[in-house]
Amino acid sequence: MNNRTSTIHFWQGNESCAEGAIAAGCRFFAGYPITPASEIAETMATKLPRVGGTYLQMEDEIGAIAAVIGSSWGGKLSMTATSGPGFSLMQENIGYAIMTETPCVIVDVQRAGPSTGQATKVGQGDFMQSRWGSHGDYESIVLAPNSSQETYELTIKAFELSERYRHPVIILSDEIVAHSRERVIIDETRDRSIKRDSSSDAVSSKEHLDSNRTGIMQRFGDGYNLLITGSTHDEKGYRRTSDAKTHDHLIRRISAKIRENSHLLEDFDITGPARAEWGIVSFGSTSRSVEEIMESGNDSIKSFRLKTIWPFPDEELLAFSETVERLLVPELNLGQLSREVRRVVNSEIEVVPLNKVGGGLMISPEEILDAIGTS
Repeated sequence: MNNRTSTIHFWQGNESCAEGAIAAGCRFFAGYPITPASEIAETMATKLPRVGGTYLQMEDEIGAIAAVIGSSWGGKLSMTATSGPGFSLMQENIGYAIMTETPCVIVDVQRAGPSTGQATKVGQGDFMQSRWGSHGDYESIVLAPNSSQETYELTIKAFELSERYRHPVIILSDEIVAHSRERVIIDETRDRSIKRDSSSDAVSSKEHLDSNRTGIMQRFGDGYNLLITGSTHDEKGYRRTSDAKTHDHLIRRISAKIRENSHLLEDFDITGPARAEWGIVSFGSTSRSVEEIMESGNDSIKSFRLKTIWPFPDEELLAFSETVERLLVPELNLGQLSREVRRVVNSEIEVVPLNKVGGGLMISPEEILDAIGTS
């Protein structure tokens, strides 16, 4: 490796997230301290001012996501980070960001819940909340890294997708990924910064739609007439709260820009033989145990690892399921991913859940092998 073009770091996943955000061009962070996400805020507080950025510690997570939305309309790539209880508090304003087509990145470092739960212990119980946490009809973009290296890369990707689709993007990490300290290799020859396209003579940010069914985003202070509301509005931003046709058109459009591009958003890894007795579907830290098994070359097992969990890769998972006799779904909750797997695959395919909650314990490779009877 040429060390003049690449640098090697030894970062926790949370540090990688902050470093990836800064590399992507994030220049505003607002948050509130919460375990196990606090290192993201701490790193941003230290490093953002060095690159001309702004860090704000808000009074709570509601204020944090509100500040991020405002900063985005001020022209800055913006992010916040939290864990389960704070993520719950953010849900109304996440819906507001979707409705107003405001790009931003929200990091949820999962811990064991509900409520305060086990604040320092790992969990994967926010899988469904990351998709359905806010009310109404909408689509979600949710990325799930399983290492420090991938956290760095997917944080940059989150900003790319958020800006492209003018939509909040969620990074669904967890305590193990967040606190695992690992080697991260950065290619210093690549400029990973993202430039927002605000070059338009449009009077309104929603007056002209590009090929992704998304309007050019102007910023406050540039002299444009910006009408921004979470209420039903037309493409010029005017409120039309009693107009059924306008509401129908708006909701279908902001949903279609994600749904119709789902093939560009889906990201997953398939490893193993062409056909196998068992298929294992996993995400996040749990997938690391699966990867350890796959490295042994067991020909009776295939792996389907989700890197993007929403939009869910229905067609690809269905095709995968047709190459195995049964499916195992290990996860650190009581069966949220397995419900989606059952929804997608044919009824004759057996779906076996392997669930663990509490105590901060991973699902080990040995437990997975025991579940499929090949230990």
